[in-house]
Formats: sequence, structure tokens, C-alpha cells
Amino acid sequence: MNSSSNSSPPPALVDWEAPTFTRAAQFRVVATLVLFLFAAFSNLAVLISVVRGRGRRLAAHLRPLIMSLAVADLMMTFIVMPLDMVWNVTVQWYAGDAMCKLLCFLKLFAMHSSAFILVVISLDRHHAILHPLDSFDANRRNKRMLLLAWSLSLLLASPQLFIFRAIKAKGVDFTQCVTHGSFQQRWQETVYNMFHFVTLYVVPLLVMSFCYTRILIEINQQLHKSKGGESCLRRSGTDMIPKARMKTLKMTIIIVVSFVVCWTPYYLLGIWYWFHPQMLQVTPEYVHHILFVFGNLNTCCDPVIYGLYTPSFRADLAVCWCCRPQDSSPKSLDRLSAQQGNPSAEPESDAPSVDQLRDNEG
Repeated sequence: MNSSSNSSPPPALVDWEAPTFTRAAQFRVVATLVLFLFAAFSNLAVLISVVRGRGRRLAAHLRPLIMSLAVADLMMTFIVMPLDMVWNVTVQWYAGDAMCKLLCFLKLFAMHSSAFILVVISLDRHHAILHPLDSFDANRRNKRMLLLAWSLSLLLASPQLFIFRAIKAKGVDFTQCVTHGSFQQRWQETVYNMFHFVTLYVVPLLVMSFCYTRILIEINQQLHKSKGGESCLRRSGTDMIPKARMKTLKMTIIIVVSFVVCWTPYYLLGIWYWFHPQMLQVTPEYVHHILFVFGNLNTCCDPVIYGLYTPSFRADLAVCWCCRPQDSSPKSLDRLSAQQGNPSAEPESDAPSVDQLRDNEG
């Protein structure tokens, strides 16, 4: 979403005063810096764990999803956060026209990819619960969906390369990266912003809500069948769904909820501004800054949630924290993972079990 400060250049008036680095903006920069440091470390740790650590034992179709989510969060961390911090400090734009276009493109690309990866994860969980026997083809299906998600993010962000430009205000020494001159009427810019609001928030929210609603309905139906004595998806006599799959489902639901909770206030503020620009005069400045920082908090939540539900990731962190070599004996790492997680040591895979296949064949 384009921030309100980027919608038009400052007016060329004699008594016009350039924006300053206010106290509220200083708080925003400090808070964003703290989130940047935490998000950079935690998301890099997740990515390294999945690529080189014990996270490699995740199911083959889950690894690309977790890797893509970590990469999307790292893009938010290393593109959106530093851009926001530096821009708030400098107030005006000093990087030239080419960087104005490129960075605004990368910012929107990172935000789209982060939302679309969550959609792919939701679709994967939907298919895993409702069609468990199709999980053998899940790896290829997920790779196709991920390719589509990254491609759509690239396509939807590409207009930024053409509508943003660095413009110097007349009569004053002030340059800003804005969309001024790219739209003939203000309503056209509002339509453009609303389109990205739909693709960034509304569509992902609808798809994710649909997936998890159907999942909960399916689980509820299976519970009723089990009480009635009918055959259903079983891993043992009492388990409706394999524990590893249920744990992954809980993790992804919490990740989606954190996305909705963190970004909803910011997007609602954006809608208010698009239709009532005068709201800037009645809304305290710190409200805008707090809501944007709260939205960026989502980038920090994902690795924390992943760590809470993944003993192997906690084991990798413990190894790094204790400065132990990565090639420590597997037995010692298994014991460490068991201590960090559930004593039952459930495998971090949700492939259909033998009992489940037998029940469905019967």
C-alpha cells in the first residue's frame, strides 16, 4: 500500500514548511529497528534450519512452504523495514528516480509475496485434511502454487515501476518519491490503491477463511462419524487425524491469525485516508506510525510460531546457542529435540500413515 505521505508532492507556497523528523517518527524508527534486528535473526535461523539443519526432516512438500514463508519475511525485513526507517529519517527522497521506482516496486512485491505464500500454505492444509490420500502428489502441487504466488507478486507489483517518480517541488529545496502526475484524477489513484488492498488483504483473507472453515467443518464431521461408530481418518483408535498433521494445522492457523491481527488496523486506516484525506488533520500522527509498526510485527511472529511447533528448530537454536558443531551426533540432537518438544517425539511429517491408508481402503 502506498503511504499517505507519497500521494502528492508538497505545495509550492511561499510559507510552506518542509516536513521534519518528528518525535512520533523517531519512535517509529526505533521500534522498526528493534523489529528489524529480531526478524532478521529469527527468519534467517528458520531458513538455515530448513535448508541445512534438522528442519530438513520436514515432509518434502512442507519444506518449500516454510522456506518460501521465511524468504518472504526476509524480503519484508530487508526491504520494507530499512526503506521505511531511512525515509522517515531523511524525510525527503535523496536516492534518485531509478531507486524511487525500484524500491517502491520491491516494497509492494515483498508485501504481495508474504500474503500469497500464506494463501498457498492454507490451500496445502486444506488439501491435506480433506484429501489426505493425495499427499503423495503434494510436493509437485505446492511447487506449482508457489511459482504462481511469486509470479503474481511480481506482476502485481510491476506498475510501481511506472507510476512512482522522484519529483522536486517548485520554489523549495524538497524532493519526494511520489505518484504525482501518474493519475489524471484522484479517484483513479484511489481505485489503484483499492485494487492493491483487495489483492494484498481481501482476496488472501477470503481464501484463507474458506480453507480453514472447510477444514474445521471436516474435522467436526469426522468427530460425529467417530462417535457414531463409522470408519473415518484414523491413525490409532482415538486419533482422528495424525498428530503431526494436526500440529502443522494448528501452526498454520496461528500464522494466518497473526497476519490478520497485525495488518487489519493498518489497512483500515488506509481505506479511511483514501476516501477521506482530511482525516490526516484529525488523527494524531503517532496513530499512523504505531499501526505500521504493528503490521511489521507480523514478520517477527512467523518464526516464533514456527519455533513453538517445531522441536527440530528449537534444537538447532540450542546447538547454535551452545556453540556446538553442526555435525554433532544425531543421537544427542534427537535427545535435545525430545527435551525441547513433546516427549512423544512425533515425526515432523504429515504424510498419510499406514493405519490411515488401511482405514481408507477399508
